[in-house]
Amino acid sequence: MLRNAALTLLVLIAAAIIAVLAILPGYFEAQMNVVEEHEPYAISVDAQRLHDSLIIGDLHSDTLLWHRDVLAHARRGHVDLPRLEQGNVALQLFTAVTKSPEGQNYEENAGDTDRITALVMLQRWPVRTWASLYERAAYQAQRLHRAAERSQGRLRVVRTQSELADILEARSRGQRVTAALLGTEGSHALDGDLANIQNLFNGGYRVMGLHHFFDNELGGSLHGLTKEGLNDFGRAAVTEMLRLGVIIDVAHSSEATVDDVLAMTDRPVIVSHTGVYGECESARNISDNHMRRIAAEGGLIGIGYWEGAICDISPEGVVRSIRYAIDLVGAEHVALGSDYDGTTTVTFDTSELAVLTQTMLDQGFTEAEIRAVMGENAANFFLEYLPN
Repeated sequence: MLRNAALTLLVLIAAAIIAVLAILPGYFEAQMNVVEEHEPYAISVDAQRLHDSLIIGDLHSDTLLWHRDVLAHARRGHVDLPRLEQGNVALQLFTAVTKSPEGQNYEENAGDTDRITALVMLQRWPVRTWASLYERAAYQAQRLHRAAERSQGRLRVVRTQSELADILEARSRGQRVTAALLGTEGSHALDGDLANIQNLFNGGYRVMGLHHFFDNELGGSLHGLTKEGLNDFGRAAVTEMLRLGVIIDVAHSSEATVDDVLAMTDRPVIVSHTGVYGECESARNISDNHMRRIAAEGGLIGIGYWEGAICDISPEGVVRSIRYAIDLVGAEHVALGSDYDGTTTVTFDTSELAVLTQTMLDQGFTEAEIRAVMGENAANFFLEYLPN
């Protein structure tokens, strides 16, 4: 009798642990990736018609970090395939977060702690990802490829110019398909090994950020301790990325790093998710001068939707930063860079992107400006600079 009671107790404890492990990842994400409550946005017939005709592209989403199926409509977070389709998104760049320091802030972070390890374990990722940042990036790529395989053609991972061109042509014929690109949120995902650039490229990565919130093996972060530029390893890494045709993302990189990268290449770079300092004086945003230099080299600047980048997260606030960026660098260099699912609070998710089209119309944007910023710039950039 006692043995049966003890066995029953162990079973109940095990069931409770399993239930907690199943619930906690979703609970934590719901606290971190927030859409502020709001009444449904009023979208005019003209705005909706224009929105439905757009090519829409977003340069940054951290959706692959979280414990949910990208093909299923979720009640938390900001991005999944059904909501991308509702928002008429043609092109989504999915970025792999692999490390984030405790006490993360915009001013100064050391790289000796990591909050992602606990999340990886809690979400029951493979053991190989627990101690390897490279394996975390590789696993997120595998998750996206598997989702694409299960999507019945609705989601396709893009590696080349021709693959993207095929998807855009299919969409022009009314086919429901979304292009997905892979990028890294910082090159600490290399685990200090240059060979991992090729390995990540083989796994589908076509955009590589150099930094996140801390200095890494390549050099200085905008939010790190040193604010230095590229070191020897960093220069070697950038050289290898350029050899492969990888698009370099300098979001989160120090201004000295941006200077070094621009001096090394005549290929344009992107800032996948940011605000513009002249509109929002945040330590998250690099200077207007650097934005001009990036644009002058043909680069692309993705404007985010969260407070640290734009100061005012209302649709009007997002559009105000977009307007400032257009006036600063020209409409052909401005794009969307949401930072969706990046532990951000926003006022609309990807299914509600028509509110940006409506607000830009209300603010007197031309149709050409709206088409460019909402996605034509992003599509044209990748059509030109993805590998053949």
